[in-house]
Amino acid sequence: MSEPKVLTERRGATFVVSINRPEVRNCVDGETAGLLFEAVQTFKADDSLNVMILTGSGTQAFCSGADLKNIQTLNSRPGSRESGPMGISRITDVSKPAIAAVNGYCTAGGLELACWCDFRIASRDAQFGVLNRRWGVPLIDGGTQRLPRIVGLANALYLIDTGILINAQHALRMGLVQEVVPEGKALDRALEIAAALSGYPQQAMRNDRRAAIEGTILPEPEGLKFEMEVHRTSVTDPLMAEWLAKYARGERPAPLRPPD
Repeated sequence: MSEPKVLTERRGATFVVSINRPEVRNCVDGETAGLLFEAVQTFKADDSLNVMILTGSGTQAFCSGADLKNIQTLNSRPGSRESGPMGISRITDVSKPAIAAVNGYCTAGGLELACWCDFRIASRDAQFGVLNRRWGVPLIDGGTQRLPRIVGLANALYLIDTGILINAQHALRMGLVQEVVPEGKALDRALEIAAALSGYPQQAMRNDRRAAIEGTILPEPEGLKFEMEVHRTSVTDPLMAEWLAKYARGERPAPLRPPD
């Protein structure tokens, strides 16, 4: 019996979701997209899970995009119009952080999946690009919307127009990835970050996240009002008073730091 095309694993309060088709560089067909959708729904519904990590099995690829040999299965999947051909790109109501742990190729629809996450941790051998440009396949899993928000319009159009393949350091300079770590260590670092996030009081962090994401489309005055409204529940959260008391007692956890 073959392994599932998407693997899920609970590590404490972290939910690791791995695209598991290493023999085809973790490209996504309709079945894989459906399993990714189910994994995100599980993460959303489970209050014991605080952070999701999206990654790819093996060392060769995070995800190389859609399975072009079976591309018809993406749009024929029930619910694809609502959730996106790749399974999750049109899901916008996740209230908890998601991290992409990128090793190897992160291209085409795979890049769009990585951009769906809050931020990206890349191994030194990671490569990024809109390689579907060569085949006339469009970005319809959020790439035209999320890339400009992440890297700015000029950088996004540089990637989108040219179909260029860039390495992890170039992606770091561009702001596409937030950390570059040694080969094979992207998932380990993402797990370390996820554990730190789970250790924070959740209400304020999730509300900050919501205000930042939803506020990007608002004029600044409206965004400031939205920020205040979102945080009405944060300032009354009993955990905030509890943690401030810890601070007063000198119980101050060390801040998370980037890798050397």
